[in-house]
Amino acid sequence: MSFTIGPYQFANRVVLAPMAGVTDRPFRQLCRRLGAGMTVSEMITSRPDLRHSRKTRLRMDHSGEPGPIIVQIAGGIPEMMASAAAYNVSQGAQIIDINMGCPAKKVCKVDAGSALLKDSALVESILRAVVGAVSVPVTLKIRTGWSRGNRNALEIARIAEDSGIAALTIHGRTREDKYLGEAEYETIRRVKQNVGIPIIANGDIDSAKKAKMVMDFTAADAIMVGRIAQQRPWIFGQIEQYLTSGKEPVEPSDELKQSWLSGHLKNLHAFYGEHQGVRIARKHINWQLGQDADYGNVRPALMQAQTATQQLQTIDAYFENRYLKSYDRAS
Repeated sequence: MSFTIGPYQFANRVVLAPMAGVTDRPFRQLCRRLGAGMTVSEMITSRPDLRHSRKTRLRMDHSGEPGPIIVQIAGGIPEMMASAAAYNVSQGAQIIDINMGCPAKKVCKVDAGSALLKDSALVESILRAVVGAVSVPVTLKIRTGWSRGNRNALEIARIAEDSGIAALTIHGRTREDKYLGEAEYETIRRVKQNVGIPIIANGDIDSAKKAKMVMDFTAADAIMVGRIAQQRPWIFGQIEQYLTSGKEPVEPSDELKQSWLSGHLKNLHAFYGEHQGVRIARKHINWQLGQDADYGNVRPALMQAQTATQQLQTIDAYFENRYLKSYDRAS
């Protein structure tokens, strides 16, 4: 099943969450190949003085990605957010997403991200300014509120709908919760029952069964997957299969995992350049292989590899050793 935002119809209802330092172009491309119906850029600051920095330029690079191109912007000044939205549309963005969900201290201390949820009048000013500045759909991501004692997601959702927001993502925690405890979905369900725009449910969705439970409980139009995708980027295809067929997902073979990881590392090396790419690749290797019992034996070599060739050859050797062990157990 699919869902739509404005004129855009997505292949399925499984979305990759925007995560700073994670969902760069290579990772978005990987997740789209493995079943994500929609991906969103890393958060881009609305500050014009940082617009041409290397970090921002890389975050704005969508070359070779399937559309629609969705760019997330962050900031707390309506005029600056409107300008940032218009600029990103001029650079190819087809949907603008506004970040009012990030709980990070460095974001909230400059009155951006989820800090904005404390001031509903400012939220409305930002939303109306951005919607009025561009001709493309504008979406919004929020949390359930600023604090456990002030879950105002429904109020913000109504403001968003009245301001022309085309879809709303809700993470089932407050700013105060950060990523602690368990996400709650009752607030998302209540918002869905009271507004007419598409709702995307987010928070602690780490399996195909959990995705279906959240979809069924909240009646959300789509679900957004975050941190678990770092470890298991193939989860998107598993969720989509389970939602459409009810069949239990099968774990991918080691051969597929090796192919996907090696391809991703090569993409990182090409995107960032070898020196930076090798270093950025280390965290992706740790995420994807860190749960494997044998990974500790090869981790030092992988973390010390200085060239793309060394990194890829070590990955190949690691998987070759896994194949041999599997063969020995089978015989």
